[in-house]
Amino acid sequence: MAIIGIPAGWPADEGAALDLQRRLRGRLVLDEDGPPAGEGRVTGLDVAYDDERDLVAAAAVVLDARTLEVVEEATAVGRVSFPYVPGLLAFREIPTVLAALDGLAADPGLLVCDGYGIAHPRGFGLASHLGVLTGRPAIGVAKKPFTATGAEPGPRRGDSAPLLADGEEVGRALRTRTGVKPVYVSAGHRVSLATALAHTLALTPRYRVPETTRRADSLCRRALAEALAAG
Repeated sequence: MAIIGIPAGWPADEGAALDLQRRLRGRLVLDEDGPPAGEGRVTGLDVAYDDERDLVAAAAVVLDARTLEVVEEATAVGRVSFPYVPGLLAFREIPTVLAALDGLAADPGLLVCDGYGIAHPRGFGLASHLGVLTGRPAIGVAKKPFTATGAEPGPRRGDSAPLLADGEEVGRALRTRTGVKPVYVSAGHRVSLATALAHTLALTPRYRVPETTRRADSLCRRALAEALAAG
């Protein structure tokens, strides 16, 4: 597998990344409901890193939203494209994630990111960033909260509690399994929070995290291992 290089003109420092993030945020669309849960296709996106070799592997796994069966999957391996800066992690991953998406023949439908949408310090996490760049509806489903705070949701599956940033609701802590830790859901682009919550519940029939994330996580780890083995 070819290693993807860092794109020409990609932000090289924090100031340039912040400036681009602010400009892209102006294109964010948050007044659409988005595709209904359980219909069409959903695509899970995830990455795995090898810090010693400065590599990142990305996976895109397309599922049928009704059956949760795999329709297609694609991977890409690239150079880490930005230093580690909290709140700017998208800049480390996006070139390789976009390459994985470009490897799909199927329409990916809704993008489901293992991370944040607007539940982000500047309201523009990975799901929002990818949504704007691709024009596709996107949501973020994270395993832990970032900067937003809120109460613990009730103990049963489907219980949720607002995630607040400066008093504004930017997402929800959602219980996907009774008695299990919640996940943290936020709208990314062209999807409402209510639709994002409905999709997350539809994608978690058995486990805490969405099937999209589980499958993409496994696939990107395999892709990274194969790239490392190939030298």
